[in-house]
Amino acid sequence: MKNFKILIFLISLIFLKNGRAYAKGDFTPPIPLPPGIANPESPNNDFEVPDIKKSGLDVDGEDLRYLEKTYTVMMEAKVDVFIPLEVVSDINIEATVIGNQIKDIPFEIELNRAPEKKDYYSIKYSESVIDIDGDGNPDTYIHSPKYINEKISRDNYVKIYGEKISKEGKHNKTIYVTVEVGE
Repeated sequence: MKNFKILIFLISLIFLKNGRAYAKGDFTPPIPLPPGIANPESPNNDFEVPDIKKSGLDVDGEDLRYLEKTYTVMMEAKVDVFIPLEVVSDINIEATVIGNQIKDIPFEIELNRAPEKKDYYSIKYSESVIDIDGDGNPDTYIHSPKYINEKISRDNYVKIYGEKISKEGKHNKTIYVTVEVGE
């Protein structure tokens, strides 16, 4: 009987303490879970989403929902965009070489923009020493300045040695041009 009285006393003390907490506003009552949302203490540990508190009545007698606090957040985003330097021009070189002629054929290379650093970028060819007729002896050479510092490079030329071309006819060769970054 003595243990029973102590138990009743403890239970009433707990109720009394919770009642005072309600009166002071220190204690937040548990929010009932809406249907379909599981309790976080359940074995499957689903995420619990609390209900929005309701206060007031609308014209039809249904509860209205009011936001307690609102905030306006302004964000600013800054983005650095880097456009790589690339060759935008197509170059077609046509030349007629007769006999032992040596031909210097100038050409221009246009980039998508002017380089931002001086003496940093250079032009790279897939081949700069070419055997245009396929006989095993190089006969065509591509020359360009070491660095490209302008949007349009005008100091480029192809040198063709007619004496080294052993086969007559029309010869074609495709060379790829890229921009190389300096060390």
